[in-house]
Amino acid sequence: MRETNADVASALTLDAVATPEAIEARSFAIIDAEISEPRPFDGALWMVARRCIHTLGDTSIVTGLRLSGHALQAGVAALRQGCIVYTDTRMAAAGIPKRRLKPLGVRVIPLLALPGLSIAARGCNSTRACVAVEMVAARLAGTLVVIGNAPTALLALLAALERGAQPPALIVGMPVGFVNAAQSKLLLSQSNWPHFTLLGRKGGSAVAAACVNAMAELALKTTG
Repeated sequence: MRETNADVASALTLDAVATPEAIEARSFAIIDAEISEPRPFDGALWMVARRCIHTLGDTSIVTGLRLSGHALQAGVAALRQGCIVYTDTRMAAAGIPKRRLKPLGVRVIPLLALPGLSIAARGCNSTRACVAVEMVAARLAGTLVVIGNAPTALLALLAALERGAQPPALIVGMPVGFVNAAQSKLLLSQSNWPHFTLLGRKGGSAVAAACVNAMAELALKTTG
């Protein structure tokens, strides 16, 4: 069918919202309208899911999201207690604004910024992210581990837990890519560790950070 001038004009109609707050609210309203009830998630879990959808601009990911109320409670409780958040990349760390974390006393530590990582990784037949996980394996208890880029980091984390490392309060495992990304997330989804994940190849640092942002907002609302 040939495209008409009316079709073009309709596609180019701009939304009148202008402020960041209004744009976000309008975006969430569109997501709510496009994914009608009953939804796969509700309440606070829908807040997390909706932020993930908003970050990727893709409503289709809702079927691949694996979120649980138990994991959400564990993550929010850890944030309220001022936990450490380990991220696999600096990009994931940059996606979690300090304005949300400072009132909670939360610190974000990118694993790739760990002192001595380059020396430890030199000569290893592995990625720096994987070696970094090994470096903090004894300090995981009560933390949030946020992985949005490196499947090797998620696989190393799961291996460390199987060997008896104390588990984090929550694992946000959403690495993106074509090599072991889907496999690592499937393994996480089949584990008993509290986790959020997005099955398949899609993911990334931004959507992993979005989960923490949603939980931080919830933590801030529930602090006295």
